[in-house]
Amino acid sequence: MASTNWQKEIQPLIKKYKGKKHPLAYHSPYELMVMVVLSAQDSDRHINQLAPAFFSAFPNMEALAGANAEVLYPLINSVRNFGNKTKWLLSLASIIKEDKKIPMTMEELTALPGIGRKSANVIMRELGQKAEGIIVDLHVVRVAPRLGLASGTDPKKIEKQMMDVLDSKDWGEVGMAISFLGREICRPTNPKCSDCEMSNVCAFYNANK
Repeated sequence: MASTNWQKEIQPLIKKYKGKKHPLAYHSPYELMVMVVLSAQDSDRHINQLAPAFFSAFPNMEALAGANAEVLYPLINSVRNFGNKTKWLLSLASIIKEDKKIPMTMEELTALPGIGRKSANVIMRELGQKAEGIIVDLHVVRVAPRLGLASGTDPKKIEKQMMDVLDSKDWGEVGMAISFLGREICRPTNPKCSDCEMSNVCAFYNANK
């Protein structure tokens, strides 16, 4: 469906989820950054469960910068890839040092250990910064090609394809909107196509109805 005007067709979805907070239950930019790093390849629900104990022990960037692996491990050893994530958190805390110095641009964020484009896009969206890209999480990797909005499985390539067909004013919201659609309606198996705002332009739906 190369002729689909995605900029126009995606608007109802953006409107439905606009401004809806990310499922990570953070309370500050510091908490958001730590939880985004921890949640890679793990579930938001799992990270939300262990966050209170973690932030009770390390309430801010300064406290985290003074920590070491031995004290972090017991708090996050149930997280996937916790060894690397421990290194990344300690490293970025030693670089940033204070909550007020948390960077807010794509370039500065992706220069930090453990933060790729997806994580940076999430942080910038949640903190109200002007988008420099589109959030492509595992839900978007599944849903965007299903819709026909992008193709392939490489998050960076999917992000680029979406940036090419959507106005930059919508970049900040569209990734999260597609992610929520994937979480709530466009599930991996038995997607609820009859409840979907996008079914009229969806390649998957139109090929299977």
